[in-house]
Amino acid sequence: MKNLLLLLLTVSFFSGRAQSYLLPSRPSVVPQLAPFYHGVASGDPLSDRVIIWTRVTTNDAVASVDWQMATDTSFSNVVNSGNVNTDSSVDYTVKVDVLNLQPNTWYYYRFKADNAYSITGRTRTAPVGNIDSLRFGIIACSNFQAGYFNVYKDLATRNDLDAILHLGDYYYEYKAGGYGYTNDSSRLHPYDHDAFTLADYRLWHSQYKLDPDLRNCHQQYPFITIWDDHETANNSWYGGAENHNSSTEGDWFTRKDAGKKAYFEWMPIREEDLNEDTIIHRTEHWGDLLDLIMIDTRYEGRDSSLGSFIPANDPIVTDTNRTILGAGQRDWLKGQLSNSTAKWKIIGNQVMVAPLLANLGNGNQVLNGDQWDGYPADRKRVFDHIMQNNIHNVVFLTGDIHCSWGNDLPHPDSVYNKNTGAGSVATEFVCTSVTSPTLAGIGTIPLNVVQGFDPHVKYGEFTLRGYLLLDINKQRVQGDWIHMSTVATKNYTATDDAHWMNVDQERFLRQAPAALGPRPGNPGLMPFFVDVKDIAKDNMIVITCYPNPAESEVAIQYYLFQPAKVDLFITSMTGQIVRKESIQQTQSGLFNTKAYLDDLAAGTYLVSISAGGKTYSKQLVKLK
Repeated sequence: MKNLLLLLLTVSFFSGRAQSYLLPSRPSVVPQLAPFYHGVASGDPLSDRVIIWTRVTTNDAVASVDWQMATDTSFSNVVNSGNVNTDSSVDYTVKVDVLNLQPNTWYYYRFKADNAYSITGRTRTAPVGNIDSLRFGIIACSNFQAGYFNVYKDLATRNDLDAILHLGDYYYEYKAGGYGYTNDSSRLHPYDHDAFTLADYRLWHSQYKLDPDLRNCHQQYPFITIWDDHETANNSWYGGAENHNSSTEGDWFTRKDAGKKAYFEWMPIREEDLNEDTIIHRTEHWGDLLDLIMIDTRYEGRDSSLGSFIPANDPIVTDTNRTILGAGQRDWLKGQLSNSTAKWKIIGNQVMVAPLLANLGNGNQVLNGDQWDGYPADRKRVFDHIMQNNIHNVVFLTGDIHCSWGNDLPHPDSVYNKNTGAGSVATEFVCTSVTSPTLAGIGTIPLNVVQGFDPHVKYGEFTLRGYLLLDINKQRVQGDWIHMSTVATKNYTATDDAHWMNVDQERFLRQAPAALGPRPGNPGLMPFFVDVKDIAKDNMIVITCYPNPAESEVAIQYYLFQPAKVDLFITSMTGQIVRKESIQQTQSGLFNTKAYLDDLAAGTYLVSISAGGKTYSKQLVKLK
């Protein structure tokens, strides 16, 4: 813990527990966006429907929200509309599956509450029939503490995409000053402990979606997302995680369920089975050109993750009962591949599929057992199915590893030829991270050294942040790696550093003859909201105060537009003050605090927070 980054106060308000008031983070809370400070988002576009999302900041127990979908930015041709209610049970988020839309069409959407409109979002539906061209931005691993979201900014300002695929680690659960932190006190996570409760995960989502670059990116394009481990805890699997301590963080399944619930609340993802919140695998059809198959190699059926530098012939590695998919999802994936009539079968996946082995003098070592290398029997089953059924044009998309790779995928029973690609089953494009740092030491390893152990690696860049630009037509799938010069400041340049392709009917990568060029045809980008830097009339906005009802704690997130004295109270319904504390916040920004309720009797209380003449009060029910 870096003490210079923390302002530590132990106060009676917190029932005797030490609580850190962190120096504030500074995502953009814009008064003019009220009550939709988190912007809007859309996702999971099908040919006749798309998810639209927002969140309302309100003091009402139930908020009524109108929504509209139109074919024009002035909303003169509204094609669908409605009204929904939201409340604390879903953290005042709103998610609508808008139906009866036309295929291959761009739409505009907005929400209305408290007589105010949200910003207008732009989205689209998937095409049907004969399609010649598609283009996607591929991203993963966005750690708020590790730098600025220049990748989101770059994607939001280009106008040649159909959608954005996020392959997991949308946020990181680590505490303020923890993994990835770069000593920039404006990019701190909410608390000095890792997120592990539902209130925590909701706060992390809130902080990330207040970032203006992420907000702008969601405004322009639909997202198609899958989760990875950091949406709950590092190196997680069905029954546990490396970064879970049951003695301080409780039951694993309770924690996992909390992370998943917050994810479904805050992400524009369609819930495939409302009775089973572990299911996110799904296929989205983009005409005859593409079947986009999104899988879950993290929670649904994965056996325990392994460590690093494990002998490849270790019995636990070679155990044929170990699975990364689970039998049900594996059978489903095989069926999707066999039944697809699309030209390309592209699989969105969390962790690297290609072998990453090294012989350090004592036989081949699995460098990272959290990848498919830790589950080689499952990988072989999928590869066998592809080859035995003569399925061509299978491409894997991968995140997780925080660097850029282009891989052939050799079958374990074949003799792979790096010059011809013979022996490869399919190909893999691995995007680097939005901000998360490269693994220590890997940036110093020359690519030819990696290729000496793993000749199926065609391309590798191990130091830069960025995204993958994926372009698909009838002749080939091409991936261009776009890298940012920096994420340490907002002043960056983006360069197209490499371009590789999988040609139709081939099972290996070739270097593409040129970088991807312009792709016109999209309607104009939505204008970004420009914060005019007005100070809010009462200086403070309370973003959230939950859970309610509560058992042991209440999390409060608030934004100060200038330094102020902050007064915190809990009052009984008879007017007796049972908690009180005053804190002089010396900076502006986003603050997070917790009120611990352990020693309060069950009943109804009033939680109040005031600063600069603004007082926010909420009735709270204390359980037990």
